[in-house]
Amino acid sequence: METEQLRIFDENKNHIGIASREDVHRLGYWHEVFHCWFICEEEGTYKLYLQLRSKNKKDYPNLLDITAAGHLLANERVEDGIREIEEEIGIDLSFQDLIPLGVVDYTVIRENFIDKEIAHVFLYNSPHYLDDFTLQEDEVAGMVKVNFHHFEELWLGERETIKISGFKMKDDGNKVYIHENVGREKFVPHQVTFYRTVIEKMKEKLTLEMP
Repeated sequence: METEQLRIFDENKNHIGIASREDVHRLGYWHEVFHCWFICEEEGTYKLYLQLRSKNKKDYPNLLDITAAGHLLANERVEDGIREIEEEIGIDLSFQDLIPLGVVDYTVIRENFIDKEIAHVFLYNSPHYLDDFTLQEDEVAGMVKVNFHHFEELWLGERETIKISGFKMKDDGNKVYIHENVGREKFVPHQVTFYRTVIEKMKEKLTLEMP
């Protein structure tokens, strides 16, 4: 996976070439990713689906993240990112099923790791139940739902914890159902401004394009 070839961009987001995924994160090149957030409505309340990243992931293991996401390879268009949804969580969609939220840039810097992402972000109005998801074992360890408004309050600093409900996969391949309260530390450390920006874009589409 570290040898995957990605398009790279300068600080002005001009395309400047291609580099391996390893070099992209080592040298801090801007690169493109695909994000898709699943949302549903239950009894008048919006719920977001979040994936639990596998403990075997090199980056951010055991943390909650976007429903489905991944890097766009050098030979891929944004539309090709739809493959991430079926690969990671087993849901077959067409690109036309998605609601575009635009492009959001963000940066995460840790020791020996610089992640500068140009994220093409989408929303999906999901009719699926938790048991509909088939997870890619080496990538995703579980799937949970959260109250969308509580999720917003968490990233606005108005709430310390939120409740997650769903399942995670045990090493023996069986599911264990979970109901926990979690804080920001249990989420992939995207910038707070990234979460807030995406939440605002979701709210605009929820009023315009969802029943």
